[in-house]
Amino acid sequence: MADISSIQQAKTIGSQNKDIRYEERKAVRLIISNSQNQIIIIHVQKGNYYKLPGGGIEDDEDHALAGEREALEETGCKISVGNFLGATEEWRNDLHQLSYCYNAKVIEDTGVLELTELEIGEGLTHQWVDVGAVVNMMKACVPTSELGNFIKKRDLHFVEKFMKS
Repeated sequence: MADISSIQQAKTIGSQNKDIRYEERKAVRLIISNSQNQIIIIHVQKGNYYKLPGGGIEDDEDHALAGEREALEETGCKISVGNFLGATEEWRNDLHQLSYCYNAKVIEDTGVLELTELEIGEGLTHQWVDVGAVVNMMKACVPTSELGNFIKKRDLHFVEKFMKS
């Protein structure tokens, strides 16, 4: 799992404003692959961008448990979390978020999603995409919000790191 050096080597997105009191959040992101050299990406239809599965790490969770929970909720996939790929440190509005990204392998696709009302409203759908096509898909989208632009930068960073590993 990630350690303190992960944070020191994290890619920074946005910049800290000393006049703002930030809410602290930690999150896990996943590059989930299958045996056909594909990974899962999530399309946020309302925001016109693609993102990796993942979300907030709850107080009592380690990164692997958070990743397993988020993958099951957002994609219906049971996974095995693998190696740490990298981290990002994001400063946006009043949020300071550290995101930790891991490789993962799909064990079983249950087909059962547990999306929140917000996620349903945003039109979240997931799809398996050939690894080589993911970067182009993510680059081609034009997010309609500041949040979408932050997510695009963060997740493109992780996918490009994955492609080099």
